[in-house]
Amino acid sequence: MLQTISTDQFLEEYDSFDLIIDARSPSEYEHSKIPKAINMFALSDKEHEEIGSIYKQKSKNDAKVKGASYVCINASRHIFELNRLCKIGSKVAIYCARGGMRSGSLATIFSNIGYRVRRLDKGYKGFRSKVVNYLENFPHKNFIVLGGNTGCGKSELIQKLPNSIDLEALANHLGSTFGAIKGEQPSQKEFQNRLFFELLNKDINKPIFIEGESKRVGNIILPELLYKRMGEGMRIEITAPIDQRVQRIMKDYIEIDDDFFYYCINRITPYIKKEAKEATISAYEEKNLAQVSKILLLDYYDKVYKKPKKIDKTISNEINSETLKELNKIWDAK
Repeated sequence: MLQTISTDQFLEEYDSFDLIIDARSPSEYEHSKIPKAINMFALSDKEHEEIGSIYKQKSKNDAKVKGASYVCINASRHIFELNRLCKIGSKVAIYCARGGMRSGSLATIFSNIGYRVRRLDKGYKGFRSKVVNYLENFPHKNFIVLGGNTGCGKSELIQKLPNSIDLEALANHLGSTFGAIKGEQPSQKEFQNRLFFELLNKDINKPIFIEGESKRVGNIILPELLYKRMGEGMRIEITAPIDQRVQRIMKDYIEIDDDFFYYCINRITPYIKKEAKEATISAYEEKNLAQVSKILLLDYYDKVYKKPKKIDKTISNEINSETLKELNKIWDAK
């Protein structure tokens, strides 16, 4: 059975789908997608480009005929993967760029097999309009913002606290010069899509725990409204002993390779004393990551970190479990 549903209906039923299919080309999918969607392309990148050229340079009908032949070939491959992932009768959502022929073609085939297919009206473009509008007008106003020097365990706390959003995880970046150690970041649109679902699933009647970030996390720019609401929220400064901070960031620095290390060191040259820079390089070449971490914390991160004028409370994170108890008490009281 095939039905076409609106973006709002899709979001209401989002958790009930056994599978969400992105019928766009692989490159479109890789750039940004609806979370949880898998790619079963109607047209490959090369085929999509070819059909577009035929449509513009020859005729609409020629493009339809050629496109249909490609869709049939691709669908024949996807059917086996679909059957492997979920049994016939499963509830499946499918979308393409605008809710047109790509998703329509695959939806018809999958529906005729026996899948309960819901095709997203207006496709990914309609979903993106919803995301952009929501991030400009979301209803959440109460935020508890965790700030503090690098290595104080803010991310660890965020991951264990209720009603929390881990911006660094969403952006795949640690929010510092060495923050790209986690690998490639998502596109801005992909980040927005992830953040949209995070906010959508948060209780608007309770405060949201979030880590204090600058407006930019690596290459990702935070939405204006989110940044504003974070600035208006309760600010809690998290502190921790230097030895604990060293141990925390050492876990990240284990992943560093030479090219990345020297690239980052050169970037921070204007912000660190020559002696400290040379000591950091020397410690790195001696494979003394503890010393590398300590020098960078004391002579770089701590000096460039600017405490906000407004700090409502300071909590020492020397014992993680005790910090979580104190933060949960604050959350319960708000």
